[in-house]
Amino acid sequence: MNKTLYILRGIPGSGKSSLAQLLVDEPRHVVEADDYFTDPQTGKYHFQGRLIGEAHKCCQERVAQLLDLGIERVVVSNTSLRPQDVRLYTKMAEDAGYTPFVIRCENDFGNIHGVPEEKMEMFRAYARCASR
Repeated sequence: MNKTLYILRGIPGSGKSSLAQLLVDEPRHVVEADDYFTDPQTGKYHFQGRLIGEAHKCCQERVAQLLDLGIERVVVSNTSLRPQDVRLYTKMAEDAGYTPFVIRCENDFGNIHGVPEEKMEMFRAYARCASR
């Protein structure tokens, strides 16, 4: 059995979350920093920029837990526009005996989290530069 960590990256609205659900049998095997801002009782999303570091730390810890459990297919789905964001998860996968599989999503389904258009333009510009 080949264990895989799928690392989905792309700007908000690019289809990361939708693709993630297609790649695994259990929704709980998908980990996103956005989970930190989603109320588990109501499902409502409330982003707080000052907590983004904590959200990513929790995301990394959850991925590490799933890899330690030996789950066959795990997905981490974040913007991950910087190379170091991808390298972090690639290293985690390799250290745990997983094959990392990086997928860059480039669709435009519109963002569901209400990211302001000026911030979306920043994401788009950064993504264009990062893909060169």
